Amino acid sequence: MGKKNKQKPPQEPKPTPEEENKLVERDEEEDKEEEEKSFEELGLDHRLIRALLKKGVGKPFPIQRVAIPLILQGKDVVAQARTGTGKTFAYLLPLLQKLFPSDSGLKSRLAPGGFILVPSRELCQQVYKEAISLVELCRVQLKIVQLTSGMPASDLRAALAGPPDLLVTTPKCIRDCLSAGLLQPASISESLEILVLDEADLLLQFGFGDDLKALTPAIPRRCQCLLMSATSSPDVDQLKKLILHNPFILTLSEAEDVKDEVISKNVQQFWISCNTSDKLLYVLALIKLELVLKKVLIFTNTIDAGFRLKLFFEKFGIRSGILNAELPQNSRLHILEEFNAGLFDYLIATDDSQTKEKEQAIRDKDVDSRKSRKGAKPKIDSEFGVVRGIDFKNVHTVINFDMPSSASGYVHRIGRTGRAYSAGASVSLVSPDEMEIFEEIKSFLGEEEDNDSNIIMPFSLLTKDAVESLRYRAEDVARSVTRIAVRESRAQDLRNEILNSEKLKAHFEVNPRDLDLLKHDKVLSKDPPAPHLRDVPDYLLDQKTRDASKMVKLTRAAMGDNKPGRRQGAKKRYRRSRDPLKSFSAEAPKGVGKDKMKGEGKGSDFTHKSKKQKPA
Repeated sequence: MGKKNKQKPPQEPKPTPEEENKLVERDEEEDKEEEEKSFEELGLDHRLIRALLKKGVGKPFPIQRVAIPLILQGKDVVAQARTGTGKTFAYLLPLLQKLFPSDSGLKSRLAPGGFILVPSRELCQQVYKEAISLVELCRVQLKIVQLTSGMPASDLRAALAGPPDLLVTTPKCIRDCLSAGLLQPASISESLEILVLDEADLLLQFGFGDDLKALTPAIPRRCQCLLMSATSSPDVDQLKKLILHNPFILTLSEAEDVKDEVISKNVQQFWISCNTSDKLLYVLALIKLELVLKKVLIFTNTIDAGFRLKLFFEKFGIRSGILNAELPQNSRLHILEEFNAGLFDYLIATDDSQTKEKEQAIRDKDVDSRKSRKGAKPKIDSEFGVVRGIDFKNVHTVINFDMPSSASGYVHRIGRTGRAYSAGASVSLVSPDEMEIFEEIKSFLGEEEDNDSNIIMPFSLLTKDAVESLRYRAEDVARSVTRIAVRESRAQDLRNEILNSEKLKAHFEVNPRDLDLLKHDKVLSKDPPAPHLRDVPDYLLDQKTRDASKMVKLTRAAMGDNKPGRRQGAKKRYRRSRDPLKSFSAEAPKGVGKDKMKGEGKGSDFTHKSKKQKPA
């Protein structure tokens, strides 16, 4: 009897090939349904979903599909994904939902309920704008404040009065507020519900470690902590141990169920081997021969190199903007707005994160040795960085005029293109002195694994003959861009931007359309560019270069990016407009002047006739 009871259960018959195919199809359908989850299925509030639809956001990105439900459940999360994959909304949407006022009434807080800490002022402004936009579209009473370390103590005190529900700031500013007594550690411990560290891989790298340690004792154990990063590094691991408690580790590879990619496969990476002295020649060839798609973001390592490149471009009739840490914050934000709006196609950005300390030391020596001069040079803003999460829109090409000093710096630079899964390209000019860091970057990207999406390929569209055809012109012009010219143009640009920043801030808040009148791509060189340098004669171009240029033009036309920016229309509307700095008074319409001139010829203007009759 015992043996009968221990009989093996009958085995199920093996599925036929047709049944196996059906099972595979069913699994694929389930995976597809998982991938096509809507924001509503993720558990988001209907007000946030309505706001997203108004902003034109219909479906969540992979990292958002995984992160949002976990954050809504109150879990600590570390999300690691390359730039442009939707990390900001991945934490901002659930954070706002958790701070929404409940039906039972408003919570009484002594300090903000949420902190978002970012490494730069520009990223602070960017996150603040997104949060404010969502809250306004949701029609919810939620006070959001952004603070920067340059604000006066009275402004900081006024902003923190209330207190706000959400605070967007930098770690340095938090520490300043704690030191000044504007924020109390006991109040933070009682009120803080959620803390976000955005671009976490850069927070420690750029010297915010002590600032974060000053805040750590005030963070309550129950506080939910989120850490967003584009790359993995020992700094990120250090932050995990410092602040988080048993977090969920999310990577884009897990969210998309594919191998993790440091740089998007939509971005083609190229490099050109050249001497340091030939870099101006090569970047001129790329632009003048139209071998790269606009808009173009060009990175240099020093501010002087950026101005030298701008002056060099001006000699060939190439208009460009310049962005660096020396400029006032308002000007930097406006330059970004104009570039994103398409008012100029070339932006020279100084990624001086690795050279700031060196330049500051040189500047301090200059100040000590020239005490007799009236004033010292302006200080560089330590909270600025063009690679720290700034959302450059529709950048098709990134050019590394100078190579970054680290692999993570390269990843953040290239991350300015190919955002939100769009196509992009990068071209790096590598000198013999930079080959060591270039090999390090290739190793970091996994090139030894033969991963096609990560291989940095030689730029084959630019031939040696095409480069040599421009050498005489480029070298002749480069000799005219001296150190004195660079120094003068740098001082002139800074004076202009300080004037614009201080006097136009309030005016542009009331008259945003006047932004088109304020140009950041003005010519700095004293002499106008020679007419014969504006265009490249056909006899200098070989057939391969002509074909490559045509291919790039066709690609641009197919992408629908051959439309001119708004500035052409602005020029027509404001053809006779004066400098906005001098036009804040009420004046007669522009057409009056023209009519008056016509009246002098035809005798049709009443005012003119009365003046003629008076002496009679």
